[in-house]
Amino acid sequence: MAKYGKKAQAKVRKVMHERKEGKLESGGSHKKVKSRKQAIAIGLSEARRAGAKVPPNPNRSSKKSAAKKSSKKKSASKKSASKKSASKKSAPRKTTRKSAAKKSSKKTSSAKKGSRKSA
Repeated sequence: MAKYGKKAQAKVRKVMHERKEGKLESGGSHKKVKSRKQAIAIGLSEARRAGAKVPPNPNRSSKKSAAKKSSKKKSASKKSASKKSASKKSAPRKTTRKSAAKKSSKKTSSAKKGSRKSA
């Protein structure tokens, strides 16, 4: 049984012809495609979108299962992120306390200086 259907073969043939003429561009960056392998990948991708008989992309299927796994991890990390944001909110308060402590230490040090002068 054939892996690829007639429609997929036609798409890849058309894309390869475009590449030879120098008219084939990549999707996102719109740069000219020079690589034969990249042209074939573009042709198969277009065939998949058109509904042709093409096996699923092995790189994509593993990413989807990894995405499902990571979504479970993300829900757990969101809970801890909310705790982190609460601790971040308390951080500015600590700095104000430190500055208040510095001010009080300056007052005591100036009092010590004054006591030295009188002695």
